[in-house]
Amino acid sequence: MIERYSRKEIKSIWEDYNKYSIWLEIELAAAEAMEKLRIIPRGVVRKVKSKAKINVKRISQIEDKVKHDVIAFLTSITEKAGKEARYLHKGMTSSDVLDTCFNIQLKQSGEILLKDIDKLLVEIKRQALKHKFTLCIGRSHGIHAEPITFGLKMLTFHQEFLRNKKRLESSIKEISTCAISGAVGTFANIDPKVETYVAKKLRLQVEPISTQIIPRDRHAQFFSTLGIIASSIERFAVEIRHLQRTEVLEVEEFFGKKQKGSSAMPHKKNPILSENLTGLARLIRSSVNPALENVALWHERDISHSAVERNIGPDATTALDFALFRLTNIIKNLNIYPKKMLKNLNMTNGIFFSQRVMLELTSAGFTREDAYKVVQKHAMQAWKENSSFLGEIISNKKIINKIPVNKLKKLFNFSYHMKKINIIFNRCLKRK
Repeated sequence: MIERYSRKEIKSIWEDYNKYSIWLEIELAAAEAMEKLRIIPRGVVRKVKSKAKINVKRISQIEDKVKHDVIAFLTSITEKAGKEARYLHKGMTSSDVLDTCFNIQLKQSGEILLKDIDKLLVEIKRQALKHKFTLCIGRSHGIHAEPITFGLKMLTFHQEFLRNKKRLESSIKEISTCAISGAVGTFANIDPKVETYVAKKLRLQVEPISTQIIPRDRHAQFFSTLGIIASSIERFAVEIRHLQRTEVLEVEEFFGKKQKGSSAMPHKKNPILSENLTGLARLIRSSVNPALENVALWHERDISHSAVERNIGPDATTALDFALFRLTNIIKNLNIYPKKMLKNLNMTNGIFFSQRVMLELTSAGFTREDAYKVVQKHAMQAWKENSSFLGEIISNKKIINKIPVNKLKKLFNFSYHMKKINIIFNRCLKRK
């Protein structure tokens, strides 16, 4: 990822120095196990560890010649550590190091993303509770439907990101495996106890059966989860963008005193942060299909997945980290306008009470078809003429013959639409 969309903590996971440090940790853990099993002489790990240095520039120089990153790494370590380094990588294949390292990097990134989601959940919950009873219009197809509250709107996102957290936890667990099984996964040249030892030391699970690689369906799940989270971010961002439109203006991104909205139009305040999240979501989702295609490799392994993962690993995780951080700040500093919500709620003169009137008519003896027809007629008339829907209804003698005017007026009550809100909040926020 470019610097503009990168944060230091997760970016450092994907830097070459960290990668090679993990490679060395894997090699030393394997050698430590071999020492305990008397496969290599005792003292090798201590001597190598005391002398080995990660020199990214030197590794790159060697790789330019040998065209193999793991060989270049091992050669560089040997230059510093001396003859004891010949015991490193005994019976192992490159993918034992590469795949175990990649999974560690994904796990490290995933744990940062979990923290990001936790911080986001705090801000969403805060806004949900604060605006639990802040009335606004609910929309379907972009059209006014029936009243809801802004708190309920926020609560839907809170629950969605709770689900995303569970998905990510599951995907981290799925990806946290280690393979130290040799050239085609048969352990022909290495003891399975080495793999068990390395896995335990690195806080991973043993891959039950690998080929030359760890199966890529695990990675496909991980990146698919990132894609789902990105889509949830975009859903939130699109909601903010719609609600910030001039004609709506129920919420608005925070706009600093010195901030500029347009190079040409000084009056502009644009939802640029939310728009940016929509773009980042597209980028993150673009990693999903290649991850799925990486599952189908030739026989025990080919390297068609390699270049893909070198790109989507850092890019998808770094972009998602940035997106979650940005969304958290948007929600934390969001300008919310309850008065404008109420104004928008009233702009259709009560036609959103149409369902309640229809249901009351059916209770009073109208067939559903007749009730729907008469209510729709008056709702359309009120909408067309910008007149009171209640006034249209009570002008109909057939209706007031069945339902007294005073009773009809009581149907036009916002509290009717808010009476179950506590139930919804309780079953969402009390759920473990």
